Amino acid sequence: MAVYASNGITSVAASLARLMGFSPPHGAGEPNLALERYARAALGGRPVQRALLYHPDGIAHYLFARHTDVFLPVLQAAPLALPVQSVYPPVTPVCFASMYTGLPPEGHGICSYAKPILRVDTLFDAALRAGVRPAIVSTSGSTLSKIFLDRPMDYYILDSVDEGNARAEQLLREDEHDLLLVYNGNYDAAMHRYAPESPEALRALRANADAFAQLASIARRHWSGYDSLLAFAPDHGCHEIEGGLGTHGLDAETDMLIPHFYGAWPRTR
Repeated sequence: MAVYASNGITSVAASLARLMGFSPPHGAGEPNLALERYARAALGGRPVQRALLYHPDGIAHYLFARHTDVFLPVLQAAPLALPVQSVYPPVTPVCFASMYTGLPPEGHGICSYAKPILRVDTLFDAALRAGVRPAIVSTSGSTLSKIFLDRPMDYYILDSVDEGNARAEQLLREDEHDLLLVYNGNYDAAMHRYAPESPEALRALRANADAFAQLASIARRHWSGYDSLLAFAPDHGCHEIEGGLGTHGLDAETDMLIPHFYGAWPRTR
């Protein structure tokens, strides 16, 4: 497998755990030291008390390079932009399993497009052991609605992206979770049906950027009493194929190099 970035998505689990002050999942890979230095500087070295992780599906790094203006709402909320390498094969279940276990596919066992419940240690298991309250907001049938089930945590599985985002906004206002994940699959769906840079797909990309900005704004208001972190973190990229459709799954920069964005702010009260 080629190397496209110095940090991979397997670094997310270890860094989130370390920043929130608990031990990473068993066997998790090396952390993302750039993210950790940024967050610790922003928070005065204090641990993260609240984290919002927004996961738009299928967004490649070249989209950030070619359509940077679309990402302005993301950058305003999460100014640390990092190139990140996905895992092979770059398909959603494999990628999110690696992101939240810190393991390569052969370590967690999801090596193709399949959605079994993971039985290895995950960030959610590590968080629960530390008394941290996680929750997942996703759409029915998606990877995040399936592979992390059977943990004593909250799951909010909705019928549409809009319903999921509305529930996430409500959860932020209620402030009953320390670690909140939100999944949106609308860009990936549009990319597959049309093409990665089609008008339809770019509209979905803008919708993702705007949804993240809205969630970030609500989080800043309702988490003002906490040292907080937020992320805009896709799972894999994509490329166009003959016929003007989009797909992914190659060991190629288009599919393996993705942009992650992070923001952090200290408590103000």
